[in-house]
Amino acid sequence: MKKSFFIFLFGIFSVLTSFSQETIVKGSVLDGTTGEPIPDVTITIEETSQSVKTNANGEFQFKTIVPLGEQVLRVEKQGYVTKRYPIVVNEGQTVDISGMTLSFDSDKSDSFVISISDDNLNSEDDGLTDNISGLLQASRDQFLSAAAYDFSATFFRPRGLDNANGKVLINGIEMNKQFNGRPQWGNWGGLNDVQRNQEFSMGMTANDYTFGDLAGTNNIVMRASRYREGGRVSYASANRSYTGRIMASYNSGILEGGWSYSVLASRRFGDEGYVDGTLYDSNSFFAAVEKKINDKHSINFTGIYAQNRRGRSTAITDEILNLKGRQYNPFWGELDGESRNSRVREIEEPILMLNHYWNISSKSRLNTNVAYQFGKIGNTRIDNGGTRLVSLNGQSSYVGGARNPDPSYYQNLPSYHLRDENPSAYDYEQAYLAEQSFINDGQLDWNALYSANATLRAQGGNSIYAIQEDRNDDSQFTVNTIFDTELSERIRLNAMVSYRNLKSENFANLKDLLGGTGYLDVDFFAEEDANVIQSLEDIAQSDLNNPNRIVQEGDRYKYNYEIDANVLTGFAQAQFKYNKVDFYVGANISTTTYQRNGLFNNGNFAGSRSFGKSEKLDFSNYGVKVGGTYKITGRHLVDVNASYFTKAPSIRNSFSNARQNNDVVIGLESEKIQSVDVSYIFRSPIVKARLTGFYSGFEDGTDIGFYFTEDLAGLGLDTGDAFVQEVLTNVEKRHIGAELGIEAQVTPTIKLKAAASVGQYTYNNNPNLYLTSDDFDGPLTFGDGTTNIKDYHVAGGPERAYQIGFEYRDPDFWNVGVTTNYFSNAYIDVSNLARSANFTTDFDGQAFVDYDENVARELLKQEEFDDYVLVNVVGGKSWRVGDYFIGFFATINNIFDQEYKTGGFEQSRLAKFDRLAEDQTRSTGPVFGSRYFNGNGTTYYLNVYLRF
Repeated sequence: MKKSFFIFLFGIFSVLTSFSQETIVKGSVLDGTTGEPIPDVTITIEETSQSVKTNANGEFQFKTIVPLGEQVLRVEKQGYVTKRYPIVVNEGQTVDISGMTLSFDSDKSDSFVISISDDNLNSEDDGLTDNISGLLQASRDQFLSAAAYDFSATFFRPRGLDNANGKVLINGIEMNKQFNGRPQWGNWGGLNDVQRNQEFSMGMTANDYTFGDLAGTNNIVMRASRYREGGRVSYASANRSYTGRIMASYNSGILEGGWSYSVLASRRFGDEGYVDGTLYDSNSFFAAVEKKINDKHSINFTGIYAQNRRGRSTAITDEILNLKGRQYNPFWGELDGESRNSRVREIEEPILMLNHYWNISSKSRLNTNVAYQFGKIGNTRIDNGGTRLVSLNGQSSYVGGARNPDPSYYQNLPSYHLRDENPSAYDYEQAYLAEQSFINDGQLDWNALYSANATLRAQGGNSIYAIQEDRNDDSQFTVNTIFDTELSERIRLNAMVSYRNLKSENFANLKDLLGGTGYLDVDFFAEEDANVIQSLEDIAQSDLNNPNRIVQEGDRYKYNYEIDANVLTGFAQAQFKYNKVDFYVGANISTTTYQRNGLFNNGNFAGSRSFGKSEKLDFSNYGVKVGGTYKITGRHLVDVNASYFTKAPSIRNSFSNARQNNDVVIGLESEKIQSVDVSYIFRSPIVKARLTGFYSGFEDGTDIGFYFTEDLAGLGLDTGDAFVQEVLTNVEKRHIGAELGIEAQVTPTIKLKAAASVGQYTYNNNPNLYLTSDDFDGPLTFGDGTTNIKDYHVAGGPERAYQIGFEYRDPDFWNVGVTTNYFSNAYIDVSNLARSANFTTDFDGQAFVDYDENVARELLKQEEFDDYVLVNVVGGKSWRVGDYFIGFFATINNIFDQEYKTGGFEQSRLAKFDRLAEDQTRSTGPVFGSRYFNGNGTTYYLNVYLRF
């Protein structure tokens, strides 16, 4: 039946094609300064949505039926000033408008190198903001422009989706990490000048390279021949993530013999950004060389090296915020007169690519790509579990360990001293002293750590403090081939086959002994386990094959394992274009395998449970999508997209605790995703608008969290505390909402604009929950094994965002714009453990006698953050001096210094009714209150550049 239907469709399309006219519109586009042809310029016949792109020679031709009479061609390309050319089309004649010119938009081009990609998009860990990267290249849509420039500072997620729901490609090669599904933007950070050629496909719309994902697909084109000839030098100053950036680039254009090259070098630096102690040290280099062999074949090599080292900060409680302010960061302290951050993230993963472009014919192209990426990602932190082995009367024990050195540790805060009912005068005195100490200092005491280690060193002991670096050393090989052909004037076929192989080494690296002589590689906290069956000396070992090992700087310790992953993908898509309707159909299949290989024999999980290879995980997945645009008239269009696909779980969500053992998540399944969106689009010479309604449904999702709790029911009063891995499976979510973007060019120089997003992103069921830990025999479940979070909101920025603003562009090459942005309906990330049966169960496993449903309902109510308004200003100016362009671009964000929360999470340390009620109802404030991410105050970015 389906086969017959498609045969029928192809027959109808063939008949329609036979009635085509010999009316032709063609021409070429040249650079207004150099006179060189410009490739990839989009030419659109306004009010028809018919569009084509110029080829490598800057030429174009409309091959479909073109409308007769007076028409307007819109000529546009990123980085150039858009132009409109009136033409008259007569039946059966050729309209040749060769030699149209575009002028480089110096000031506007720099709006794409504001600190979006270096600040908001550099949030490598949380994945909350960098999913909007591709929107920078989609500024013709006002909503996408607002989401990229103004909404992103609030952790706003378009359609509630994070960056794991989008695809990022470089030269057609997927760059999303297999570990967590997210692109690592730091791998190509600081390369702004060579990232201007980007192709963004919104949502699940048709894409020439890949099946895509819900948050869209962004392909960054880094071919040497695609860069316009010339150089650029710029300097930027800011107070966000870095304080300074120097960048220089040069593109040769196409030289004699078919060669072309492009090079870039940049440095970003700063002792700290807006948040205290957040150092920034980054160097980036880029080189691309392309050889055009003949008219059919071209080979391009691209090399990227983007080293990035950054000091990190963390979420803080309201108590800490009130004492120290939103710029406070507990991770740093003074050492030898300089600030030193204990939490430093370092990325160093070079990328090498070789791309072959084959023009098989005028209608068919084959692009084959090979890429190799290698290097490291490291995250440091203080390890305070150092100890030494003591044998007495044949019994072994470990002594040492150290107090948590975090200055914001709960025992250092005033609330800790006022935790008991009816605090005494002494308690208030201690609280006051803690408050003053924290206000006047409150930073990490590096000298105390070195002093403690020095004392033990003098006594012949080991370090109790050290700097641990959690390392991921990945080597990934990728090869794919992408086929594109025009079957007819109306039908295009895209296809792709891809293979990715990952070898990932994961281990803890002893980074710094902090003045000590060595570090004993055992789990000091294992002695607190009351259910030890084997000897303490065995269970405490990180590696039973090398017991009681004293490690030195540069040694691997604590955990050490490998992950082997393979992904094979096939994709095919057909695109159809007709006078009244354009539509596409696409399909995708893939197979994914993961396997862990433990290199340490962990004492808590001795033998094959931790050492050697795990079972091999194998996932087969598929997807289908369909969509189209119906052109009611040239000004009114309706666009529809629908998809259903499955996704393999990420490596992170496949093993419950890969650092210690081979255990696979129980009930692990591929995630099922369905989506549909419908848009009404209006386009006129003055007004452009899009209104979209969308729905996305997720089933069989998996998520793993790590935290310490002291409130586990059923284990007994003395064993209710543990560091646990919380595993959620069978997670269902529903994202529904609408988005609007509208702009009006009311005069040649003034544009009014507005945007809005209204959504609701909620859990659609009560997922399964279980805990694992080396402190108890697992898995541990509560009640029916679920957490009751149905209808709770999925955390991730505001669900509602609104903007109104204007732009003024003066003919004398200066511009200014102001936007006012309103945000609401942002929610905290709730504790899943507190919504399970653990909440209603005492330590002995029995239900609470004095349980009060009304009190419980109030305790478990999801916190909604306050609404807030942010006002941003942007402007710039450029001058042409001979063959040079000089200009600057500046932004000021949050000019009224609005305080606001961008996100946060409940702590799960207390997760039972009685203890949570006690903590949350204290008049002096909770000891374990929720932790929040606070937005920046007034920040600026200024960029000055010279282009030649």
